[in-house]
Amino acid sequence: MAEAPPDDCRPLKYSIHKFSTFSSNYVPENILEDKPSNQGSRWSSDSNNPPQYLILKLDRPAILRTIKFGKYEKTHVCNIKKFRVYGGLSDENMILLLESGLKNDTVPETFLVKYTVAGHQFPVRFVKIVPLQSWGSTFNFSIWHVALGGFDEWTMVQKCINWYTTYREREAIRLCLKHFRQHNYTEAFESLEKRTRVTLEDPRLTRLHKMLVDQGDFDGCEQLIGEAAEEGLFQQYIRQQEYKPQWTPIIPNPGGSSGPPPRPGMRGGHQMCIDTNTQTIYLFGGWDGMQDLSDLWSYHIPSQEWTCITRDTHAEGGPSARSCHKMCLDPERRQIFTLGRYLDSALRIPDNLKSDFYMYDIENNKWTQVTEDTASLGGPKLIFDHQMVMDVEKRIIYVFGGRVLTPSRWEGLGLDELRTNNYTPSEAIFSGLYAYHVSTNTWTKLRDDCSGNSTGPQDIKSRIGHSMLFHSGSRQLFILAGQRIKEYLTDFFMYNIDTDTVTYISDGTRKDSSSVPAAGFTQKATIDPHLNQIHVLSGLSKDKDKRDENVRNSFWVYDISQNKWSCIYRNEQTGESYWSKMQHVEPCPRFAHQLVYDDVNKVHYLFGGNPGKASLPKMRLDDFWSLRLCRPSTQQLYQTCVLLIRKHRFSELARENSVMALKYLQTRLHSAVDHSDPQQVQEFQALATTLFQPQDDTSVGYVQAFPDDDSSSTPTTTDLGWRHTARSMLFDQLTQFFPEHMTQPRGNLVDLIPY
Repeated sequence: MAEAPPDDCRPLKYSIHKFSTFSSNYVPENILEDKPSNQGSRWSSDSNNPPQYLILKLDRPAILRTIKFGKYEKTHVCNIKKFRVYGGLSDENMILLLESGLKNDTVPETFLVKYTVAGHQFPVRFVKIVPLQSWGSTFNFSIWHVALGGFDEWTMVQKCINWYTTYREREAIRLCLKHFRQHNYTEAFESLEKRTRVTLEDPRLTRLHKMLVDQGDFDGCEQLIGEAAEEGLFQQYIRQQEYKPQWTPIIPNPGGSSGPPPRPGMRGGHQMCIDTNTQTIYLFGGWDGMQDLSDLWSYHIPSQEWTCITRDTHAEGGPSARSCHKMCLDPERRQIFTLGRYLDSALRIPDNLKSDFYMYDIENNKWTQVTEDTASLGGPKLIFDHQMVMDVEKRIIYVFGGRVLTPSRWEGLGLDELRTNNYTPSEAIFSGLYAYHVSTNTWTKLRDDCSGNSTGPQDIKSRIGHSMLFHSGSRQLFILAGQRIKEYLTDFFMYNIDTDTVTYISDGTRKDSSSVPAAGFTQKATIDPHLNQIHVLSGLSKDKDKRDENVRNSFWVYDISQNKWSCIYRNEQTGESYWSKMQHVEPCPRFAHQLVYDDVNKVHYLFGGNPGKASLPKMRLDDFWSLRLCRPSTQQLYQTCVLLIRKHRFSELARENSVMALKYLQTRLHSAVDHSDPQQVQEFQALATTLFQPQDDTSVGYVQAFPDDDSSSTPTTTDLGWRHTARSMLFDQLTQFFPEHMTQPRGNLVDLIPY
């Protein structure tokens, strides 16, 4: 993702050091000058066969912070779509600084590069650019201009060079220490450690190694691992693990003799919001397949009870029946705001096209019409399928997108209705970005809809069926995907509400559907500002005319700080028999549903929607689900470590005393197994068979590399060597759960030796 350079960054001069190939007059030196109007001012490789590269040499060592790619004044098939950048003090030893891609447009792009190791800045003298793919898949690579930015003030750079040199030497020593200890070269290990005073790892892990490998104190190891777990040392490992989804159907209490308790009926296009302070979900309106609804419900999560607040909000001074509207909640003042609705074309007469705006006071159970028509106060016209979020701290509501309802013959398509009447696309009007100041009852238009195909970097293209989320920490609006007439958008951008600036995370040109959410007609998204994550539950695919084939479930997590999407759940099943069997295991695919997120307890709640069955177009759902995104807990990791330790202890006993090994298997090892996990049970049952099999020492992989001089035997595995090697392997397994800065180096000395 292109980013703004640091304020104190300065240009760094460089020359061309090496290159792979070049074609005709497109020599590497052309990139030194930025001539966007000159079609020949570029480096172009003579083929796209790897490796193709340019190596740049800085005039002097520097802290490289940015790399900027200039572009031609027109799009070009030879522009690089994907690339890598490496850097180092020599051209033979460089590390990866950046892996990214360029848009095929005319706007120069600047990227931040990696510039720290172990929390310290490191210097580079050489920069290697490696193109991986061009926008024309069979074309050569072209780079038009490169500008480097950073700091080259010698006093600072010299300190970084000194630190980096010391760091590399220290890491080399640590690799040697690890190698000596793994191979039981005790004298060499102790001598090197004493001479250099370099520590291999955190003292707690040194103590664990002594207990486990040297002393065989397995009970002491379990206790030490338990203490580490209590100190929170496994948290970094846990955060690095992929989520696993856990769906749970929420079945209402059966009720007493008076019959089942009330609950919302089938619907789609409804709205929900959640008050995490009171653990209450609110649901309003929707379309049941026949008519719009005006009922308001609350669901108390701890008691698992639905309450019908009112069957008809309009009768109590509130909004009329509606669907495709939006709601947001102010948890501090306990107020719910609702705006917008869909109307059939027959009802679109001027008197019905006022954009009414309501507020519900939860404490006093009272509706108030804030405005009869927001457009009369400078706000949006009557819209549907828009998005609305609230900045609770500033008491400002943001509304973006949606189709404007007009009295013309044009007939819009609600997300729930998917009506197929003909309409004239040129008549479609989309709403822009607005801010509503609750305290002053005033509207401000922040952005008009950018209706043209070519948009500037600060323009926003309005749409429907999109997602918009507010990050209370960074004070950014995140806007994702959506639809504009027949165009399905996959762009993803941020709007800074304090600086009124737009930053594109993705312009939607990326086609790799395996690593980003696919283009869709509708999706639901939530945000966790504490974890800095965005969650997206997919709905209908972009081919809405083939709903039976294209409504599929997938769940994505976007890590904001790492700019990385992860698909944690995908189910491609579409068969009716499959979903009939799975109806109590996971929700069937749908759209026009609602999803809310409890960011305190980390639980999603899903209700209703349209299953998209062409044979049953009026069918709606009323199922209710919770979704937890699960990672291994600290207790689970501790139990994993205990199981690893006890399985190894059993293997040692099996070599020495099969009777004691069998007793240990039936007691201590049995108690460490999770008997609800089929894989663990199967592995546990297989362990008993090892008691009756001959021991195969070579399977462990230890061979005495340097036999003693007085040894008359050929190099072979010894019992002592087997024990040391097997325990060392177990130690390596256990340390993977600890933070990397505490452990011995992950790499191995022998891996540095070329073939």
